[in-house]
Amino acid sequence: MTELGNKIGSFVSGSFAKLMLRQKSEKEFEIGELIVAGNSANEYSIFQIKDLFYGSQIPDSSLELMAGYKLERERSNLKIYEPELRNYVLAHARELISVKKNEVSGDFNLTIPKKLPKFFSDIYELEESHLQFFQEEEIETPLNLGKVRSGSKVLNINVKVNAPEVLKHHILIPAATGRGKSNLVKTILYDLLDNDKCGKLIFDPHNEYYGSTNQKGLRDHPKSPEFLEYYTTRKNPGANDLKFNMNLINPAHVIGSISLTDAQKQAMVVFYRADRKKWIQNIFEDQSIAELKTKGIQLTTIEVLRRKIGLLLNLYLEEDGTLTERGIYKANGYEQTTHAIISSLSEGKTVIIDSSLLEGAEEIFIASIIVEGVFKAYKKLKFDDKLRDRPVISIVIEEAPRVIGKKVLDSIDNVFGKIAREGRKFQIGLIAITQLPSIIDREILANMNTKIILGNEMGPERRALIDSAAQDLSDDYQTIGSLDKGEAIVTSTFTKFAVPISIPLFEDFIKEGKQKQNSKTKTTSPGFS
Repeated sequence: MTELGNKIGSFVSGSFAKLMLRQKSEKEFEIGELIVAGNSANEYSIFQIKDLFYGSQIPDSSLELMAGYKLERERSNLKIYEPELRNYVLAHARELISVKKNEVSGDFNLTIPKKLPKFFSDIYELEESHLQFFQEEEIETPLNLGKVRSGSKVLNINVKVNAPEVLKHHILIPAATGRGKSNLVKTILYDLLDNDKCGKLIFDPHNEYYGSTNQKGLRDHPKSPEFLEYYTTRKNPGANDLKFNMNLINPAHVIGSISLTDAQKQAMVVFYRADRKKWIQNIFEDQSIAELKTKGIQLTTIEVLRRKIGLLLNLYLEEDGTLTERGIYKANGYEQTTHAIISSLSEGKTVIIDSSLLEGAEEIFIASIIVEGVFKAYKKLKFDDKLRDRPVISIVIEEAPRVIGKKVLDSIDNVFGKIAREGRKFQIGLIAITQLPSIIDREILANMNTKIILGNEMGPERRALIDSAAQDLSDDYQTIGSLDKGEAIVTSTFTKFAVPISIPLFEDFIKEGKQKQNSKTKTTSPGFS
């Protein structure tokens, strides 16, 4: 039998879901550590340590007395004979995956565990060779999520998934403040930037993804001139103007962004049917009570509607009756903004919408307009049987409960809810970022087939994630709370087990990418030897 590596303990007792291990003296177990056990280097299982506790052959009362002597009587000569046998560390562990390698073909067969390991069988420290199946798997369009982490040890094994499949089935990135959500999203988007099989639409409320002279961002990617577009209200060289023609807005956009009464919704529809291009301007024009009465609309309804639409679109009715456009919505020009964004996405580009200078409702309104356009365009392509040739579109939403939260979906019908429920049929997915997954609609939370879970100390949030995970994380309640910055657990229908990962700093990720690119350039240079 081929040894599996460095022996660190053995199985003692327990059950299928909670195996008990004893740690070998002078070795150290860690929470979240991956370990292996099995028959040979070609047939083994991978386990993960879930909990640690002390074990001893000496009764607790005697141990407490000995500790008291040591604390209170410093000259005490009490000592334990054969301490490595009498006192030890125990751990609870769970089997994650069984691995069997075909010695002839070299192929790996991964199966879900269904039986207990042998009594007193040895356990070994995980080595990179035990995770070779990660490297062997061929993925045409990979998305690199990070490196495998065993406790606090980071292995040089990249965790990759099929980007188009994972993206169209939605990704949830939940974490408390300061645990590295933005860093993770940046590394994902940077890795995908020149992948034309995936269009990326990013709504950026903090203006942190594009980058600046003081902060690294996606613009630092070597292919950014070809694959990155930036829309903003700021004066930024090379950026596109974030402005829209208000005549292209329809009532559904407004209804999906702010709370309205049935009377207000009906009033908008009446004006829209009368004049689809200037229905907003017509709402702000002076109209007599008699005129409104013929349309079945109350004057108070129109007055409230003017106020709500005016706040949303940043429109102001002057004393002389003229309508002043103070925001990004114009009566003339900018008819092609939404079309240009959709066209870029359908070419596999990354489009950043800088919404950092906009109010919350206005940001959601813009997002609704663009996403509604994307959804309709891809729905038509599917109807025409032309969708399979187009890239998957992934939409990045910060503070996701604003558009897919329980209360939001109960009060208004928005396009994000449609995409979360049925977007995969049209090759559109969400990357939803949140601190509070528990307030996202339960059905939608379950539809997020990949969750990259970063640290979160809040009990209800951890429970919501565990209850909706693709794999059984019932033993990871404490682990999720203790995840440090840059540490995460990937649970996905596209991975055989929940994989602990380490996420690189975005700046280091850029450097690593440049080094690899330089290495490739040197290797392919004429005359290189």
